[in-house]
Amino acid sequence: MKKACTIAGSAARGGAGIQADLKTFQELGVYGTSAITAFVATHPVTKQGVYTQSLEVLEAQLYTIASQIGMDALKTGMLFTKEIIELVANWLPTAPVKHVVIDPVMFGKVGTALMEEGAMASLKDKLLPQATIITPNMPEAEYLLGGRGLSTVQDLQDAARDLHQLGTQFVLVKGGRLEGPATDVLYDGERMLTVEAPRINTIHTNGAGCSYSAAITAGLAQGLRVEDAVIQAKKFVTAGIRRAIPFEAVAGAIDHRAYKEVGENSITITKY
Repeated sequence: MKKACTIAGSAARGGAGIQADLKTFQELGVYGTSAITAFVATHPVTKQGVYTQSLEVLEAQLYTIASQIGMDALKTGMLFTKEIIELVANWLPTAPVKHVVIDPVMFGKVGTALMEEGAMASLKDKLLPQATIITPNMPEAEYLLGGRGLSTVQDLQDAARDLHQLGTQFVLVKGGRLEGPATDVLYDGERMLTVEAPRINTIHTNGAGCSYSAAITAGLAQGLRVEDAVIQAKKFVTAGIRRAIPFEAVAGAIDHRAYKEVGENSITITKY
């Protein structure tokens, strides 16, 4: 069995972060390992929501995974601090892995900050150039581009070209906040691919971004080309949103079982 690693935060609600990544790996047939960077939960009195791990603890997790298990692909999710980003960036060249998926997590589903101020430079300069593919959503892409607004598919394509200059091999800009179909664009420095799914009218999309990047990671671990891994991941997350699990007080989570159980045939691919 192929192996995939996720370096990300633990989400107490179970729909995003490490929990979503491991569910995705399992459903797509790869063995998942995890290095937890922080715990995300809201304290009832202090209202604090992010509790970071020490660098020592994170380093121990990475060493254990690399030396005892191995990995065919890995992804990063919420790293939160400059220090964690730099630890991961410095460790990656020593890691026994071919494919690196960077999901530049910056904001939660309701706008919660999931990256400290001052961490952006380390992300752009030290981590993104080591990526096989980066997977920003629209707010993340806007932030990486210095606040430039994105509102059309053409904007996403232009953003993908500009983000490619940061040194990554592939850029996937996710257009979930566009009007109309849910359209994402993939760029490799020469070719542009759009991947489109019908928009599903639901607020229950918690973990969609984490699961999308985890599904890409699983595909790469199994030897898929980046383009094919992205297409499979789009089908996976669309099926999950279609069968989302509502929660009582907040946006519910996608159903990670849906793709395996019912499939997804609504995806349209356009190449340029």
